[in-house]
Formats: sequence, C-alpha cells, structure tokens
Amino acid sequence: MPDTHFYRYDDYDKTLVAERVEQFRDQVRRRIAGELTEEQFKPLRLTNGLYLQLHAYMLRIAIPYGTLASHQLRKLAEISRKYDRGYGHFTTRQNLQLNWIKLEDAPDALAALAEVDMHAMQTSGNCIRNVTADHFAGAAIDEIEDPRIWCEIVRQWSTLHPEFSFLPRKFKIAITGSPNDRAAVRVHDIGLRLWKNGQGEVGFEVIVGGGLGRTPMIGKTLREFLPRDELLAYLEATLRVYNRYGRRDNLYKARIKILVHEIGAEKMREEVEAEYASIRDSALRLPAGTIEAIAEQFAPPVLAERPAISGPVEAERLSNLEFALWLKSNVAPHRVQGHAIVTASLKPAGSPPGDASAAQMEGVADIADAYSQGEIRVSHEQNLIFPHVALDDLPKVYRALAALGFAEANIGKITDIIACPGLDYCALANARSIPVAQRISTHFAGLARQHDIGDLKIKISGCINACGHHHVGHIGILGVDKNGVELYQLSLGGDVDFGKTAIGTILGPAVTADKVVEAVDALVATYLDTRSAGERFVDTYRRVGAQPFKERVYAAV
Repeated sequence: MPDTHFYRYDDYDKTLVAERVEQFRDQVRRRIAGELTEEQFKPLRLTNGLYLQLHAYMLRIAIPYGTLASHQLRKLAEISRKYDRGYGHFTTRQNLQLNWIKLEDAPDALAALAEVDMHAMQTSGNCIRNVTADHFAGAAIDEIEDPRIWCEIVRQWSTLHPEFSFLPRKFKIAITGSPNDRAAVRVHDIGLRLWKNGQGEVGFEVIVGGGLGRTPMIGKTLREFLPRDELLAYLEATLRVYNRYGRRDNLYKARIKILVHEIGAEKMREEVEAEYASIRDSALRLPAGTIEAIAEQFAPPVLAERPAISGPVEAERLSNLEFALWLKSNVAPHRVQGHAIVTASLKPAGSPPGDASAAQMEGVADIADAYSQGEIRVSHEQNLIFPHVALDDLPKVYRALAALGFAEANIGKITDIIACPGLDYCALANARSIPVAQRISTHFAGLARQHDIGDLKIKISGCINACGHHHVGHIGILGVDKNGVELYQLSLGGDVDFGKTAIGTILGPAVTADKVVEAVDALVATYLDTRSAGERFVDTYRRVGAQPFKERVYAAV
C-alpha cells in the first residue's frame, strides 16, 4: 500500500470486514437458493449497503469522511467495470453508488472492496451512517483542526455498535474543523464544529436535531463547548436519549429532529446532560494516547513552501480565459504557501451530476498520484478534490482534467447542481431529477454567463426525502407527482453557510417539467436586474424578498 495521510486499517478492521463479506456471501447463497424470502433477506442486504431499487440492485459503498487513496479509487473503477455498467455515482454523503449490481455478484464486489480496506457496512439501515466531513480537511487555510481525526474515532465507536444498530431511524453525523462550514453541520442529526475557546482550548460545539426530508429543520446547539476527550461520552448520551424516546410508531416522525422539536431543545439538553454525567468518566473518555495515535495517521504530507506567485500559472492565465475562470472557481487556497486545493467538477454541461466512468476514475487516480500525494476527496456537493497540488502544477492538472471532461470552471456556479438519482433509478422518487439538472446545465453552459451570475447553488430532489438537499439550495427544486404528472416545486433562500443556515421558502405553485428551465431563467433574470454590487443570488433574495421573483416566474410559465 502506498504511503497515505489518513487512517490505515489494523488487523481488527481487516478481520471484521473479511468476516462480514463471508457472512453476506452465505446470506446471498441462501437467498438465491430460496432458503430466505425477500422479507427475511432485506435487513441482511441493507446491513451491507445493498438496496433493491426501481430496476436493479444498488450497492452503496462507504467512503469514510470522503477520503480516498488513489489505489482505492482504481479499485472502485475496477469494481464498476467488472460488476456494474462501468460507472458510479458519487453521493451527498461522500459515498459511491453502483446502480446496476447483480445480486450474485454483490459478495465478490464486497470482497474486492475489502482488498483495499473498504466496505459497504452501515450505508443503509437505522444505524449511524457514514460520518461526513469537510472535503478540504487537512489542507484548508482556515482549518482549526483536521475533522477527519474525529470522524475516524466516531467511525470506530459506531461501527456495529450493539446499542445503536436498530435506532428509530437512520442517523447522520457531520464534522467540520473550519469556521467556514463545508460540511453542512446544522442540517444533520448531530453536527460537530471544532472551535477554539478564549483559553485557547479546542473543543466541539454540539448541534443536534437538524435534517432535511419531509420536515426540514435546523439543528439546535446542545453544548457550546465540549472537551475533545469527552466526545464519545456525549455522543453516547445523545444516542441513548434518542433510542429511549424516539418515535418508533411513525416512520415520518422517527428522526431525532422530531424528538428535539416535540420536547424542546431545553428538555433535550437536560436529558442528554443527565445521561452524559453518568458516563463521562467511564471507558468512553478518550485517552490522550488514543487521540494522538489516530491523529498521527492524519499527519499532513510534508510540503515545502514555494513562491506564492507561479510563473507557469500566470502565463497560462493570461493566454487562456477558460483556465483563468477555472482558477477563480475551482482552485482554493492551501495552508502551505505555493500549493492549492483543486476541485474537479463532476458536472460538465448536460451530464448527470456526480457520475464518473471507470476510465474517468482511473484518470483521476493518475492525476492524484502525479500531483496530489495520491489523495482524493469526495465532497457532499458530488465533486472530487485534489487536496495538495503545487501551484506550478496547476496548468498540467487543468489539462489532465480537461481530457477527462472534469475541468468545467463551474464550482459554486449555477451548473454545479446537486441532484439525487430520482425516478430514473430510485423506487421512492416521484419525479426525475437528472434530466432536469441536465437541461438546466445545458441552458446555462456558457462559462462567461455563469461567472457573471456568480455563486448560485441549485439543488434538486425527486421526492420529499430530499436526498438532493433541495431545502438548502439558493434555488431548490422538488419533484412531486400529481395524478401521474411530474411537477416541480421551487423554493428560494436556502443555505448551509455557517451562521446563515436557512430552509428555503416555497415560491408558489409547482411548474411542469417543460417549464422548469424557463422558471430558473426568470429567477436568474430577476436577480441580475435587482442585485447590488457584490451580492450573491441568495443575498439579493434576502434583501428584496420573494415577490419580484414570483411575479417574473409566473409571468414566464
């Protein structure tokens, strides 16, 4: 295995994953032989991330805290080519989904994942799902501490936790180590924000009860500052309270956000603090040596400082307008001078958001090896990141990405759309998401126009479960079904920026599929005619309100 700068499985991890593969292999054998009914098999397959979707089985592969080594990405490409249709879909939980897996091939696919210390455990079911993190972790210039250290600690604590394997509902945790929240912590069941208090100590703000779906809510802060070594005790206390009082009689009221809403944040805090007081000094308190041992595995690569201005970059920027735009939107500052963080856009105009072919995955792995210390990150916005790129290498990275179709200069722009798989794949969906995203991105494909519009986040869901995060889009689009007709409901003003997190407000009546692009065009035109200098779309909306947007949209459609 190449040298990496994140957690490496030990013998315990490897044994656990291997044993789960063999257990599942026998379960699949029994299902195919008719010894298990689908009803009996369902909880067994879901425990291993295997869903039965609209047309086929879907395997959801865990990518803990969105971090991949190049050899792992190559293995994902190999698996997608051998056991699926040669491509995969990166999700808003930083996972990878294979949408056409055959049941009889699923155990072999899991065995192949185990070869590179990967699995699909707890990517489904009423358990603690894949813990997500800031995709710039370990490289961001604004970072207080690498959140992946804590994601890994939570992963080890939560994997097959006997008390939390059958919660009232699925449970999602996100962690950020930066004041600029790139992990959307306020819309998770538990969100954790690392920050430094007045004494210079680093600890966690603990936010509980956020979430999207049928009843979107913004999480409430239960603890302003939690010492780092008490994290697991506080999480255990919170999950125990949820397990004890969470609704199990109503699927739609089973999430922790409903519990917090119904009993109130103060009562929730009292219950959690009482439970926490009884266990804070137990074996759940993290020894300093344990924290240090895991932190050492996330030690950043040794990068020599370089000049802050790169000759090759300046030459390319002056001669290539598309490269200059790419620098503005897809390249972020790195904590080490002379380096940068590069985001590869998985949103070329007209393509399904978040999809990558096996060949493209292999190409990304090659770029990571050549220019980014062999590391790749998956963002919850369904893009891929190279976290450690020397400035002088940016023109070469750009050209390599362009050859793959991943150099679109649109990160944070109107065509950088988040979309769920929708009715093309998902059995729960009411409407299609991918074709809507494709039509919008094609309509706004011109880079000059996109950059004039500026930062504008469109998020699309094919049903009320909100896997496309439409509630927190600057423009949110929700597919609904009315008497067999696919309609799309528009909402405005959603956001996940820290301190500005907001749930969007429905604009008015839903529009038909053939009018969605016209509606978005009207929204954009209203913004361009109304904005003040420096205002983003969402800032203009907050200033002027919905009425100007509503008038123009419904006049157009």
